[in-house]
Amino acid sequence: MKGISHVAIGVSDMVRSLPFYRDLLGLEVMLDTEEKIGSGSRHAVYLRWASDSGFLVLSQTLGREASGKPLRLHQVGLHHFAFWVEDLEKRVEKLKSAGVKIIVPPYAADSIAYGEKSGGKVLTCLFEDPDGTILQFDQRMH
Repeated sequence: MKGISHVAIGVSDMVRSLPFYRDLLGLEVMLDTEEKIGSGSRHAVYLRWASDSGFLVLSQTLGREASGKPLRLHQVGLHHFAFWVEDLEKRVEKLKSAGVKIIVPPYAADSIAYGEKSGGKVLTCLFEDPDGTILQFDQRMH
């Protein structure tokens, strides 16, 4: 394996979710389209955070109500994912100003928890998107 290709997130309201990921998190829209999948369809927005990395897909089912609830932290299955950033504190202030729920405020963790040598520090913070999906920012502290 070479890395993660993409992460897809089901959203209940694209009009509410797209500005969160595009404007608050700073992801770039690559494609905004309606797609047929099997007998159904979806509104899909493909976003990228860097030109040489994986991407994120926001997916809203069309023609029926969204089902299910976001997974909770420490639940079986995928329960959150994280972005590496350079300006965590500034980004968290922007999220707070927009009324975003901060689950775990910024704190420094040992870098061993990130698959690196012990003794380094990583600033980390967890928060929720508009549907309650848990996201995380991580910043290596130099």
